[in-house]
Amino acid sequence: MTRQSFHHGNLRAVLLEQAERALRESGVDDLSLRDLARRAGVSHGAPRSHFIDRQALLDALAERGFARLTEDVTAAGAGHPDDLAGRLRAVAGAYVRFAVTDAALMELMFSAKSGSPAAGVSAAAGRLFSAFDELFHADFAAGRFRSADPTRTRLLIAAVVQGVASLIVSGRIPQEHGDGVVDEAVGLLLADGRHPDR
Repeated sequence: MTRQSFHHGNLRAVLLEQAERALRESGVDDLSLRDLARRAGVSHGAPRSHFIDRQALLDALAERGFARLTEDVTAAGAGHPDDLAGRLRAVAGAYVRFAVTDAALMELMFSAKSGSPAAGVSAAAGRLFSAFDELFHADFAAGRFRSADPTRTRLLIAAVVQGVASLIVSGRIPQEHGDGVVDEAVGLLLADGRHPDR
């Protein structure tokens, strides 16, 4: 990328795109503002006009990751408004795909959320979990899940999607088997125990 290939007004977006690419290639440990400037084709000091330090960059990446994941699961769920099993399967699939495709970003997102997270990260994470609530609110109210406790069901959904993604990323199960594991888990979560394809 040359110095003339973007307008100064979108430098922050360019830096975040380059930072995500660096995460995919070499992980968070090698990510630095200096390397980011080199990748974006700007002066070494240019990133500091948007990120005061490396931690601010990592927080911005985590916030952006939560926003993207929220968009992905919301769009996936919107395609199945009247089919709980299909909606749950689509949402879980979108979550797992994101977690597998951007494993380093996903790890960064949840490490940034723990401890004393930046306000922007907390808000972005909150929007993700609010999206889950909105997608399944009516189903909780109607008792369509096996557990009558919505909080427990949300935790089970999170455990399933995080667990499947972790197993794929670690190589414990092939990626092509992930959908099958999600399908079986969906059947276990539903009140009637129905498999999504039955």
